[in-house]
Amino acid sequence: MSHSVAVSRIALVGNPNCGKTALFNLLTGSRQKVANYAGVTVERKEGWLTLPSGQRCSVLDLPGAYSLHAASLDEAVTRDLIRGFYPGEPAPDVLVCVVDATNLRLHLRFVLELRALGRPMLVALNMMDVARRRGIAIDAAALARELGVPVVETVAVRRDGAQALVQALQHMPAAPPETRQLDEAALHAEVRRLLGLAVRMPRRTAAIDDALDRWLLHPVVGLLVLALVMFLIFQAVYAWSAPLMEAIEAATTWVGVQLGQALPEGPLRSLLVDGVIAGAGSVLVFLPQILILFLFILALEESGYLPRAAFLLDRPMAAAGLSGRSFIPLLSSFACAVPGIMATRSIQDPRDRLTTILVAPLMTCSARLPIYTLLIGAFVPRRDVWLGLNLQGLVLFGLYMAGILSALLVSFAMKTWRHDGSEHPLLMELPSYRLPHPRDLAIGLWERALIFLKRVGGIILALTVLLWFLLSFPAPPPGAAGPAIDYSLAGRIGHALTYVFAPIGFNWQICVALIPGLAAREVVVSSLATVYALSAGSDEAAAQALAPLLQSQWSLATGLSLLVWYIYAPQCLSTLVTIRRETHSWRQTVFAAGYLFALAYLASLLTYHLVSVLGAG
Repeated sequence: MSHSVAVSRIALVGNPNCGKTALFNLLTGSRQKVANYAGVTVERKEGWLTLPSGQRCSVLDLPGAYSLHAASLDEAVTRDLIRGFYPGEPAPDVLVCVVDATNLRLHLRFVLELRALGRPMLVALNMMDVARRRGIAIDAAALARELGVPVVETVAVRRDGAQALVQALQHMPAAPPETRQLDEAALHAEVRRLLGLAVRMPRRTAAIDDALDRWLLHPVVGLLVLALVMFLIFQAVYAWSAPLMEAIEAATTWVGVQLGQALPEGPLRSLLVDGVIAGAGSVLVFLPQILILFLFILALEESGYLPRAAFLLDRPMAAAGLSGRSFIPLLSSFACAVPGIMATRSIQDPRDRLTTILVAPLMTCSARLPIYTLLIGAFVPRRDVWLGLNLQGLVLFGLYMAGILSALLVSFAMKTWRHDGSEHPLLMELPSYRLPHPRDLAIGLWERALIFLKRVGGIILALTVLLWFLLSFPAPPPGAAGPAIDYSLAGRIGHALTYVFAPIGFNWQICVALIPGLAAREVVVSSLATVYALSAGSDEAAAQALAPLLQSQWSLATGLSLLVWYIYAPQCLSTLVTIRRETHSWRQTVFAAGYLFALAYLASLLTYHLVSVLGAG
């Protein structure tokens, strides 16, 4: 094949979850920018790659698509841009179709659609390391011969995993001739022919998959297994994390004490000990629990189990008014509602997409975990209740389930209100089961730890310092009898807000903590630590022992009321901003904030008064 294509604009295209974005990051590194395509909210990622020849190329990471017959906004943008029809966007010189080497049966359909366009292209067999570990043998040369385009192997998670791709881009052949798009039956037949010629699957893998699926996809046994898996995850979050949390807490306490003894009394000491150490340290202690939670999520995803969970939950979700396609966005929302809401772009039906966007904030994101852990540790006894099951883990599981059930009820109410009886079944290719690779898990956990630490060292620390300032100034007037904190700006705001939140049991300290919590829910923990450290007269021990302090100063009704509040609380401005951006509607954004606030207030009101009555009785 002779070099005949000048490459200056490259488009990475492929099915969702093929590793395309990881490959984009590997090729472009930090030389990239993110924006939106003109007129739509679909994300536009562009970076730059310098080939060995010195040629500087623009690289586009196009939205994931299953077909050129667009069924969603993402797919429509990808289709139009590939064909050069998107306004203000020139057509790419080369298409790099990224495919998952472990699931070619699904991905080759899209390759064949792209080849028919007659554009210069090559195929990147991504995740080849995973394919080899599973015993899948792919003859790349035979595949290239049959397709008439170059086929290279890539491993996007390795530093040198794109060398073959870069070399191929430097010597791109002429475009294949444009051909007629195959109809559905012919497309399936051609995929089967290519698989027979170029791919050898291990028989043992297929036999194991079938045996496991007989049980794990059973409509009754499968759901019981899924419930058991989720239950065990939340038990492990408490049981495994305890020693690590105690170590971090001890280290933070030691640093606070040493710093307090080394510095003279004054504003600087108060800022560092009561603001920085008490605030950021009180959030950092929850890192082990967050990592354990994500360890299980990553392991389930790597094992091939999560798509099967989507199939199991498809029918109950459809009955509640959600499309089966809503599962992946809602699952993403357990990490953070922002990417979960953005993932709804793959949902074709506009009403299903809107419903999923509006209920995504009810999924228990990782930012709630520090709050749940603090309050459960303060008000729920740490003891085994049955067969070694931890009571605190049971309560955490119940909080997660409350969010899920609330989302189903809200979506059912929306479906009933709009009189929609339609259903959109989920169609998905199930990957083979595989053992998660320790390196892949380690990379995923490292990325999650960095994200958490950046939040602690960035927005959480900044808001904690700002809150310390508001709690410390202005100073009380001469001869003031009350605590100094009552005269501060934050103290005055907190006392004013108690008129709104007193009916649900919130004191002024909680009201103060709710304000910075608008930016990030985790900040509530550090805010409470800062408020109580200053309320206690700059006592370092008070801030480090926040859970027992709350237990001694709050009633059980107040603690449980705040716990329930955070199942529904709309306190995340980034989520509301994302809803506005994705829906193009202030009306829907205000509706989301309003119904979440109403649910939170009503649930907390019922909890507070019910627990108060039962406690008095």
